[in-house]
Amino acid sequence: MSILLKLIKQHKSGEAVGIYSVCSAHPLVLEASLLQAKQDNTPLLIEATSNQVDQFGGYTGMTPADFRHFVEQLADQVGFSRDQLILGGDHLGPNRWQGLTADEAMANAEKLIEAYVAAGFEKIHLDCSMSCKGDPVPLSDEIVAERAARLAVIAEQTAAKNGFADRIVYIVGTEVPVPGGEAEEIAELEVTSPSAAKATINAHQQAFARVGLENIWSRVIGLVVQPGVEFDHTKVIDFIPEKAQALSQVVNDYENLVFEAHSTDYQTEEAYKALVKNHFAILKVGPALTFALREGLYALCSMEDYLFPAEQRSNLLAVLEEQMLAHPENWQKYYHGTELEQRFARSFSFSDRIRYYWTNPEIGAAVEKLLANFDNVDIPLPLLSQYLPEQYVAVREGTLAPRGKDLVLDKVRAVVRQYALASFFNK
Repeated sequence: MSILLKLIKQHKSGEAVGIYSVCSAHPLVLEASLLQAKQDNTPLLIEATSNQVDQFGGYTGMTPADFRHFVEQLADQVGFSRDQLILGGDHLGPNRWQGLTADEAMANAEKLIEAYVAAGFEKIHLDCSMSCKGDPVPLSDEIVAERAARLAVIAEQTAAKNGFADRIVYIVGTEVPVPGGEAEEIAELEVTSPSAAKATINAHQQAFARVGLENIWSRVIGLVVQPGVEFDHTKVIDFIPEKAQALSQVVNDYENLVFEAHSTDYQTEEAYKALVKNHFAILKVGPALTFALREGLYALCSMEDYLFPAEQRSNLLAVLEEQMLAHPENWQKYYHGTELEQRFARSFSFSDRIRYYWTNPEIGAAVEKLLANFDNVDIPLPLLSQYLPEQYVAVREGTLAPRGKDLVLDKVRAVVRQYALASFFNK
């Protein structure tokens, strides 16, 4: 039995247990997550989204096979066992091709699913909720489920062909907000109604049966719903268990099903524990990790100004601003307001559109120079206290090396640790 199926069995037996899912392709974020899981002696679930990784390369330039190789190399480098690594694919469906007709988009989505499953990804989120060219808006549960079942057929055929039949587990449904956080300010959220959740489940169960996949329903382990958590550029909508109480009971009627909660970034540690207790047993995190990474790098930049002459500095902040202005396609439709407000958002928005720019060659070179500057310098403790106070404490206690990369990794690990404390591995 796979790690995820064991988790579901344990949760359904009445234990408040869960798992967090790291949704990032950034090497430092993944390294930090692997190091934390290694220290905790736990498995680690890492997921690629359909935007990041697809059969054409996605915005990372990686196919699913490339991504698997990339993650496994990082795991080997830090001494994390590949047996404890779980790979998943998030929002797999026609998302990338919404400008095409449904037939064209779904043909691409079939190849996408085939590529992910053939590469050994074992957690597959079937998400066909996006309207394509000529489709009604929004799509009915029946259309969404029919398309998801079509992709499930491809997944099962590909798994059998590659020698791991019955290993794939599935997630269905989608959250109300767009993946990666809201583009506009939000005041409150409507929690998914129990009737809507049941309708989604029933539509998928019936659609799977129509294509002869009744037998795989026991491997549909998660339903994506809106439990009332979200963030926009400057605010976080906190989880309120009472508002999700009726919804949380829905999965009690299904033997192998829990909820998967997206956009859980920036919640409190207590909120994560409450989510898991209320059957939101799979917690997705992405922007909060790269947000912490950015915080760590910016802190090093501030210290760099005091420790190095101008000609030796990385000038990372200036390079970032220059490149984001030269290539605005990843933030322009999300950040509005005055020039000053847009400038603030480019760096500090919780939605963290800056995460799309770390692979830019000029930005990457500046990051390398920044980290290299701090490889062999003794950072004065007062500077650490000023700009990285949590890491300062760890350095003083002798549990963290005062080196640039180690400090940045620990900033990311601090976020991962919050999730780990709410998971079944560290409860």
